[in-house]
Amino acid sequence: MAFKLTIIGAGSLTFARTLFTDIMSVRELRNIEVAFTDINPDNLDRVTRLCQRDLDANGIPTKIFATTDRREALKGARYIVNCVRIGGLEAFESDIDIPLKYGVDQCVGDTLCVGGILYGQRGIAAVLDFCRDIREVAEPNALLLNYSNPMAMLTWACIKYGGVRTLGLCHGEIHGEMQIADVLGVKDRKELDVVCAGLNHQTWYLSVKHNGQEMIGRLLEGFERHPEYSRTEKVRIDVLRRFGYYSTESNGHLSEYVAWYRKRPGEIERWIDLSSWINGETGGYLRETRENRNWFETEFPRLLAEPPKSYGGDERSSEHGSYIIEALETGRTYRGHFNVMNHGAISNLPDECVVEVPCYVDGNGISVPRVGELPLGCAAVCSQSVWVQRLAVEAAVTGDAELLKQAVLMDPLTGAVCNPPEVWQMVDELLIAQEAWLPQYKEVIARAKARFAEGGLIPTNEGYRGAARQRVKTAEEVSAERREREERHKRE
Repeated sequence: MAFKLTIIGAGSLTFARTLFTDIMSVRELRNIEVAFTDINPDNLDRVTRLCQRDLDANGIPTKIFATTDRREALKGARYIVNCVRIGGLEAFESDIDIPLKYGVDQCVGDTLCVGGILYGQRGIAAVLDFCRDIREVAEPNALLLNYSNPMAMLTWACIKYGGVRTLGLCHGEIHGEMQIADVLGVKDRKELDVVCAGLNHQTWYLSVKHNGQEMIGRLLEGFERHPEYSRTEKVRIDVLRRFGYYSTESNGHLSEYVAWYRKRPGEIERWIDLSSWINGETGGYLRETRENRNWFETEFPRLLAEPPKSYGGDERSSEHGSYIIEALETGRTYRGHFNVMNHGAISNLPDECVVEVPCYVDGNGISVPRVGELPLGCAAVCSQSVWVQRLAVEAAVTGDAELLKQAVLMDPLTGAVCNPPEVWQMVDELLIAQEAWLPQYKEVIARAKARFAEGGLIPTNEGYRGAARQRVKTAEEVSAERREREERHKRE
């Protein structure tokens, strides 16, 4: 088989190399043309060197074409993988730190809440440029596999305004299946027959069958009694208790998508766990990102000294991308949960929204079965998010700051904490801080700067660190901890 694959954001060492290893683990896909592109030439070079060394060690003659010229990389591509983070660490810091001044305490800030909405403004501005290039120079009807967050917003923009066939891919549903299998005492999640549907990061396990028997009724007791999850997944368990269904995403993620768990600083620690950032720590993912910002410099020499990756299949991950490409090219059937435009798949959510539902892929293409109605409470939770996403997408495409501010005001957690004047000022402050990545708001930002220069601003809690902030570790501490974990894993 001969076709071209392009990875945008290939300077993401762990993720890009993992996806590439997955694809090369499929024997029929080893004769493809490969292009890597990234805006960071140093990181791009490092990832290319590692992946090319892996190819050579496995006796595969493919040569990776690496370039910072995205359009050149996209020429003739049949499949494009997007895994970029627009704005990098600098923009991410403002996503978290500016809302904190107004009392909005986020853990992740990449899907909903203020951080996710602003991240979407930056991301949509970029991916629409990607889509233009794909339409003009890639293979006709090329497929974009989007891994970047905010997943629903970016996928929505690519489909509706980018004019590119797009699937949004996330591993959250897979990780939830692993937890459910653990709770039920099932050794392999693949023994479970799962139907999961909703929105990305707010998807609900509607049916979990094992040997034909429905297990949904056993989940609450199982999670409440689990020695780890009863401590680390308090928000998810509480939502399961009150709505009857387990949600896909981590405790930290879910806690910031709804109005109930992070609105009072004194109560936040009741719902989270500080053993890992993903369990709800204030700015947890930002701390993780800060600690690993120099990861290339500290770890690349060690990775280069390690044995190359094996393409025998043992190192293939559970990420959907390679299985989708394999199914489309070989005709083998693959079933997974993907992000697609609804079009009736979930009948009590709007047709025009991006939903995460079970899909089938084979040589005939991608099939999206009809799930039917979500349970009413689950649909109500998702409906709030859909309108936030819709406002945010339209704002990003049009550069309409009023729609953007309405999106932030309608966000459940933000609306529980901030009044309208505070939201309007907070968004202005964020737009000014992120000017470099928001070309669609050029005139709006100029007016916001003028308002800030006039003074008379609403007082904010400058320097507030949040209810559950942890110290950022040094690069040396992080490296030592990683090595300790690896040694422990080897001993086990």
